[in-house]
Amino acid sequence: MTYVLGGLAVVLIAAVVIGGIVWNNSRSGGKADTDVLATTATFTVGSATAPHTIDMFEDFQCPACRNLEQSSGAAVTDAVNSGQLQVRYHMLTFLNKQSGSGTYSSRAAGAMKCVADGESQDVQLAFHSKLFEVQPAEGGQDHDNAALAGFAKDVGASDATQQCITDGTQVRAAEDLAEQSQTELANATGGRVGTPSVLQDGKQVATTSGPQWVADILGSNNS
Repeated sequence: MTYVLGGLAVVLIAAVVIGGIVWNNSRSGGKADTDVLATTATFTVGSATAPHTIDMFEDFQCPACRNLEQSSGAAVTDAVNSGQLQVRYHMLTFLNKQSGSGTYSSRAAGAMKCVADGESQDVQLAFHSKLFEVQPAEGGQDHDNAALAGFAKDVGASDATQQCITDGTQVRAAEDLAEQSQTELANATGGRVGTPSVLQDGKQVATTSGPQWVADILGSNNS
């Protein structure tokens, strides 16, 4: 399956090892601008003074992202809550076409931004986990905005946040952030924009099938 992104032909392929989705072109690898990444996250959790910071790139329609959340989400949350890790979550939207509505990735990212703007860190993390828990099947019926607002209510979001989600208030803003984040991820990976991906200090790090990669980051000397 081939799409056109920014005037370049890119190929959507399945990553065999982790089952993720990758945008691929021919550019050489490099490093993302961490100053830019600090401003393009859909939401950020953890202390600004934490000794380690990572950027996580996910799509709420991505099955491999759900698997990563299931296998490593608790370890990430524990590291955040213990003050050891700050996580900047970048919710990408390039899997819209894999959803039944054609807009689910964008609407879910917009819902996440509503929660990020109006709720506590605990509610943000709970909603992030909830959206992967209720992830729709690729190509099947997905959740409308009212359902997304209901999921936010389930994890303790306010009426104002629920209304923000129902109205789709932050969808366009979430798409803009996703586009900027995708550009930086491409800079770090030679044009291979895949989900899930993790960067530390602007460079890609490997994620394993379990939470060991989180422990490896906490044990590293990088920030």
